[in-house]
Amino acid sequence: MAKFSLYNISLKNLSLGNHTYEYELDKKYFDAIDGEEVRKGDVKVKVNVRRTSSTFEFVFDLKGVVKVPCTRCLDDMNLDIDTNNRLIVKFGEEYSEESDEIVIIPENEGEINIAWFLYEFIALAIPIKHVHPLGECNRVVSSKYKKHRAVSLDDDDSDDDDTDLGNDDMDSGEDEDMQSGDPRWDPLRNLNIDDN
Repeated sequence: MAKFSLYNISLKNLSLGNHTYEYELDKKYFDAIDGEEVRKGDVKVKVNVRRTSSTFEFVFDLKGVVKVPCTRCLDDMNLDIDTNNRLIVKFGEEYSEESDEIVIIPENEGEINIAWFLYEFIALAIPIKHVHPLGECNRVVSSKYKKHRAVSLDDDDSDDDDTDLGNDDMDSGEDEDMQSGDPRWDPLRNLNIDDN
């Protein structure tokens, strides 16, 4: 963890009250952390630590941009990050994470390294599905995707030369229409599930 010594915060020497720390997470940070979700980015971090007699309340404010692979075409895309997170740190015998927001650190060490917490906060701020804005996906991959996607026989998109998919999420109504028009579903419709 020596490469992340910049992110060590000594707690036992902190006076009562508020303390502020600022960091900039750049290519060097993301290369060193070697996480799966994010490989590049530029995120500014402001950490406010409020010490009371027995606890330390950390409030993290992260703002910036990270590069993640597009869910649809897998090319890198920029994704804005703007998240606020909270962490409560207490002294104890040994290190443990009591919950998502409460961490116990050994009192004899008296410091916490927040490098991995920062990465987790960024990763949790990334939505499950993230795609390029309309028209920016890799055209080759989008055309292959469009060529091989399932469509209803009633759907006439032969006039559509646009290689980007405006909305690749089908709503439930379209899904039901496709199932009712597909003869492969007929044997399943005849099953009486209530008899079991």
